[in-house]
Amino acid sequence: MASIQPELWVHEAGTAVEFYKAAFGARVLHIVGGGEDVVAQLDLEGAVFWVVTADTNRHRLSPSAAGGTTGRTLLVVDNPDELYAQAVTAGATPASPVADEHGWRVGRVVDPFGHEWEIGRHLAD
Repeated sequence: MASIQPELWVHEAGTAVEFYKAAFGARVLHIVGGGEDVVAQLDLEGAVFWVVTADTNRHRLSPSAAGGTTGRTLLVVDNPDELYAQAVTAGATPASPVADEHGWRVGRVVDPFGHEWEIGRHLAD
């Protein structure tokens, strides 16, 4: 079995952990450090990812340091409309509203740290 656990680099990692808890209902599995300088492993109902303090000396650029995001994360959930609204309420910026497109129910937000997220689910054929 294989899995992928992406690592998001942000300047305010401690604040980011709190945002992901509020926006997506993330649960902290592991955290090292304190304040804004942390390494944290988060779980979103089995979807695991890491939040780490950005560090230009180690070539770990946040979206703001890179001049924009370098990718998008697709978060697959049962109710994208609900989680999209929750993320926006927590401080995410809407990029496109939730709608049916290309066989998916999906919407896009940008989190306060510059990372782009698609929140969606595959529609039944």
